[in-house]
Amino acid sequence: MGLPMLLSLVFFVAMTGVVRAEPTQDKAVLLAFISRVPHEPRVQWNANASACGWVGVTCDSGNTSVVALRLPGVGLVGPIPAGTLGRLTSLRVLSLRANRLSGPIPDDLSNLTHLRSLYLQDNQFSSGIPPAVSRLGRLSRLDLSGNNLTGEIPFSINNLTHLTGLLLERNRLSGSLPSISIDSLVDFNVSNNNLNGSIPPTLDRFPESSFAGNLNLCGAPLPPCSPFFPSPAPSPAENPAGGSKSSKKLSKAAIIAIAVAGGALLLVALLLLLICWMFRRRERQRREKAKKGVGAAAAGRSGETVITSSSKEEMGGAGGAAEGERNRLVFVGKGGVYSFDLEDLLRASAEVLGKGSVGTSYKAVLEEGTTVVVKRLKDVVAMKREFELHMETLGKVDHPNLLPLRAYYYSKDEKLLVLDYLPGGSLSSLLHGSRGSGRTPLDWDSRIRVALAAGRGLAHLHTAARLVHGNVKASNVLLRQDLESATLSDYGLHPLFGSSAAPNRVPGYRAPEVVQTRRPTFESDVYSFGVLLLELLTGKAPNQAALGEDGIDLPVWVRSVVREEWTAEVFDVELMRYPNIEEEMVQLLQIAMACVADVPDARPVMPEVNRMMEELLNRTEGDDALRGSSDDRSKGPSTPPIATTP
Repeated sequence: MGLPMLLSLVFFVAMTGVVRAEPTQDKAVLLAFISRVPHEPRVQWNANASACGWVGVTCDSGNTSVVALRLPGVGLVGPIPAGTLGRLTSLRVLSLRANRLSGPIPDDLSNLTHLRSLYLQDNQFSSGIPPAVSRLGRLSRLDLSGNNLTGEIPFSINNLTHLTGLLLERNRLSGSLPSISIDSLVDFNVSNNNLNGSIPPTLDRFPESSFAGNLNLCGAPLPPCSPFFPSPAPSPAENPAGGSKSSKKLSKAAIIAIAVAGGALLLVALLLLLICWMFRRRERQRREKAKKGVGAAAAGRSGETVITSSSKEEMGGAGGAAEGERNRLVFVGKGGVYSFDLEDLLRASAEVLGKGSVGTSYKAVLEEGTTVVVKRLKDVVAMKREFELHMETLGKVDHPNLLPLRAYYYSKDEKLLVLDYLPGGSLSSLLHGSRGSGRTPLDWDSRIRVALAAGRGLAHLHTAARLVHGNVKASNVLLRQDLESATLSDYGLHPLFGSSAAPNRVPGYRAPEVVQTRRPTFESDVYSFGVLLLELLTGKAPNQAALGEDGIDLPVWVRSVVREEWTAEVFDVELMRYPNIEEEMVQLLQIAMACVADVPDARPVMPEVNRMMEELLNRTEGDDALRGSSDDRSKGPSTPPIATTP
């Protein structure tokens, strides 16, 4: 073979290799993993196709190695097989959140030395936090929340010097908190575990919510520890020998101190028992008076009342043969889990939660300890049969991002709805609460997760239930501890009201056509949802006076600002503290502006809106780690020009 022919052959082979580059070894690892872990049908990796085109797989620019694996919520079940994912040595992002993976977290993940983000939250992993995690020196985001992890939090976490987020909440971790001193750490949460002892000074900068739900944890920002509470675990530097210098026997002074403390505790316990007995006695007397028809007693606290059985006349009338039927509480859907009746509800202590466009909401604490929300509707024009049929329809709505209707009550003068009580409050109060010192801002990741949760609930209403919400606004987005489980409330109630009393009278959320017709539609729901997205991005309430003296609404204000591409002026100042998220904010802004199009037919449908937000969330989850490490921060943020359509 001549030299020219040989050179041509080498060139052809080289070019073929460039065009058809394939991460062969990583592909074999992924096939071994997926073949041994049950999963949903939508994860179908074709062994004859390039791994770089598979669902959830991202390769580097040359298609020579896998750098990201994202398989959130795809039904993965069981343990992660050893010798699989730990062999993806170029991996930078691993996201397996919201599956049913179980067993211990594999030790061979320590081989992933390039890993920047590890998302394993909301699975069923057990055992402890493996030492392998502490050897991932480039890790910037570690989320192991919502699992069944036990044991102590290792002090070796301090080896992760680039860590910005450590999320370990909703596990069964025990022991004392180690002194974690990582300067880059901005997100930290160990709430709802079994931790004890005092909080180390290196962690007291984080809010109380980061430590809540640990009954034996104390110290700032939680209540102070008692003098006899154990101190935080020392770091190895404080006791290099690892030995104990304490005496094996208690001194006489210590024994006396313990005895005095025990006596004091016993005295306090006796006083508490006496107070409880007196309280129960007074409560029993109050109930007896209530049963005899004495009027509703004042609860003695501002904004709180006690509804007794003497309030029947106000809550629906009394007397007559029809009283039993009129006072019947009708349970719908899964409301049968409750065991109270209207009498119990009338005797419950009630606290006003708020007054909205459809009525007043009360937090009702029943004598048995159950807490529910009672909504007293106003201006209802629907007749009894129409009302009952509509309540049965609403009772059948079942979705994790929709607040379920549990029961209802109908009489000539009163219409009540009974719903679950969520202590997390509303998105409106969290977003627009006091912005003074000590406030913990709602970060970017939390805002997009809440938006997606509300979007999923609204999409279910539109597609599965075929119901128009009619009242989408921030105060009707109720929060749970898991922000992805945020719920929409007050949905589907507009058919009960006349056109003059239709809900969604709050300025700023109504679509232009609803102002004229007063009839909400699927398209007007999308518009209101778009306003909600703008509210999350700007930090401004739709009816906020700061938007202009002429009553300019939020979409018009945003259009006027972004027309000159002044995107930085649009966004909430509390979001500007987070680096490298400008691109994602602009993309969500584009989605929001598509939703608030003036022409209803130009707006996307909710499933399409959710698809765009899910893609954005996946990029946020992975790309933030890929570009947000300490190696990249010197580059500074950049804001691309905004487009007119998503």
